[in-house]
Amino acid sequence: MALLEVRDVTVRFGGHTALSTVSLGVEPGRITGLIGPNGAGKTTLFNVLTGLLAPSAGQVLLAGEDISRLPPYKRARRGMARTFQILELFGQLTVLENVQLAARLRRHSAAGGEPAPDPWELLGRVGLAELADRRADTLPTGQGRRLELARALAVRPRVLLLDEPASGQDEQETEQFARLLVELADEGLAILLVEHDMALVMSVCAHLYVLDFGILIAEGAPAAVQADPKVREAYLGTVLDGDDGQHLGDPDGATPATAGVGARLCLYETGRGPRRRPPRRGRAPPPRPAPRRWSSCAACAPATARSRCCTASTWPCRPGRCWRCSARTAPASPPCCG
Repeated sequence: MALLEVRDVTVRFGGHTALSTVSLGVEPGRITGLIGPNGAGKTTLFNVLTGLLAPSAGQVLLAGEDISRLPPYKRARRGMARTFQILELFGQLTVLENVQLAARLRRHSAAGGEPAPDPWELLGRVGLAELADRRADTLPTGQGRRLELARALAVRPRVLLLDEPASGQDEQETEQFARLLVELADEGLAILLVEHDMALVMSVCAHLYVLDFGILIAEGAPAAVQADPKVREAYLGTVLDGDDGQHLGDPDGATPATAGVGARLCLYETGRGPRRRPPRRGRAPPPRPAPRRWSSCAACAPATARSRCCTASTWPCRPGRCWRCSARTAPASPPCCG
C-alpha cells in the first residue's frame, strides 16, 4: 500500500497547465523513480507534495490523511523531507552544524516520539565526517548533495523526496550514493527519486513514472518503461539497430535495470543518455529599424559639417539632437550627412 499517494493532481498557472491529472504512489521499502524531459513538471509536482505550491485540483495523501492544504512545516512534522534541485544549504554554518540544526528541529517536533539521530552518525554514513568543521559553502557540489541528504535524514522522515541528487557527483560517488539509497529503502523508507542519470535510475528504482508536458505517459517496471515507444520518443531516444545491451557491462545482455550503476547507458542515438527536446519556437524577433541620421545644430554646423558620417557605429542614433553637443535644437540645413 502506498504511503504517499497523489490523486489526479492538476496545476495551472493562468492559461498554462503544468500538471494534468497526475496520479502516483510511493510505497515504503522501495525507491520510486520519476523521470521525464526538462520542463515536464517533475519539480512542480515535488512542490505540490511538500506544500510549496497548492494544486488547482486533486489530492495529496500521506498515510491515508489528506495533506493537500497543509503548510510545509506540518508536512515535515508528519514525516516528509526533501532535497532540492539547486543546493539549499546554510552556507555560513559548518557541515556538522547543518545536520545539528535539522536534528534539533526534530527533537522539538518529536513530542516524546523517536529521538533524533546522531549527527556524527549521519555524517559518517554519507562520507562527510572528516569534513564536519568545514563551512558548507566551501563544499563542491557532489559533497553538498550528500550533506543535503544527511540533513534530510536528520528529521527521521517516512517519505524522502530527492530532486536530482546525483547532479555534480562523479561515477564513484554516484555508485556509493546508489548503495546508500538501497540501504535506506531496505530500512523501510519510502523514496521518490527525480533524476536524469538513467544508469542510477534503472539500477535502484523498483517502479518508474514518466512525465511529459505535465502528463503521465507511462509507468511500470524499469525494463517495461525503457521499452515503451512513447517514453523513447519523448525522453530516452531511439535504440540503435542491432544493439542487444551487451556493452552495458552485463555478460548476459541484461537490461539496464540489472546492470551496474557504473555502466552508463550509451544505447541511445544521442550517445549522451536522455534525449533533450529541441527548444520551443518562439516569436520571430522584430525587424531592426533602419539607421537614422544625425544632424548638426546651427551652432555646430560650420565646425562639424560632414566631419563624421552620421551612420558610424560609434555614434548611436539620437534623432533631434546635435551629434556634437547633444543640444535639443532644430537641425541645421543641410544636416551633417546631407
